[in-house]
Amino acid sequence: MLNHPIGIFDSGIGGLTVAQAVHQLMPYENILYVADAGFMPYGSKTPMQVQQRCEAITSHLVDQGAKAIVVACNTATMAAIQALRERTQVPIIGVEPGVKPALALSQTGVIGVLATPATIASSSFQNLCERQLQGRGSIVYQSCPELASSIEALHLEGEYMQRLLLQYVEPLLAQQVDTLVLGCTHYAFVLPTLKQILPEHVQVVTTEQAVAQQVKRRIAMQTCSASALGKVQLQTSADVTNLRQQVTTLWPQLTPASIANNTF
Repeated sequence: MLNHPIGIFDSGIGGLTVAQAVHQLMPYENILYVADAGFMPYGSKTPMQVQQRCEAITSHLVDQGAKAIVVACNTATMAAIQALRERTQVPIIGVEPGVKPALALSQTGVIGVLATPATIASSSFQNLCERQLQGRGSIVYQSCPELASSIEALHLEGEYMQRLLLQYVEPLLAQQVDTLVLGCTHYAFVLPTLKQILPEHVQVVTTEQAVAQQVKRRIAMQTCSASALGKVQLQTSADVTNLRQQVTTLWPQLTPASIANNTF
């Protein structure tokens, strides 16, 4: 399995932030990324529907020889990670909120979490956040209903995105939040714009680097033996042209081996 790919999937392009981190940390590994854009957003689906989609994509990635699979979506992780681990032999890595590192950075002990409505509404997500907090601070949750879709449309900067982010951030700042956790993999793509509108003392925690480190640990015995850079292949359940445009904007350094449409 040395040269088998690492499978990574998300409802759309958010998981590309994780794929980038994995590629940077393990450049000789092959990556197979699936954007389930034909079924997005996951947040409008029931947990069972999301689980079924995750199971279908995981089966597809296993069939393609994936030696590990990353569920690069908070909503999907909460809905499906346990079932996927029970039914799949390869390592399954999910994404978790970075509350613990945020608490270590915070001066006020008040942590803000930005996430999709479905993720915020998940009791599993909130319980996980509270476990990481260990009673040493407090969390203010902020639902961001339009943010992921705006990022999918490549509205990454400018006045529109600044207004949208201010709408979500200002209630948190009013409650003395001094550290923000990005609870959706999409959100890292607007981190530069977010930092422009935040006071200097407010810090932001993302999780893609931590996920990449976890992938490396889980496949330590299956590392790639190649001497050339690994290939990154992209698949989508929707429009190939749209994914190609998104990747050109969000990962311009990448020359993917292929971008294909697939039915899962």
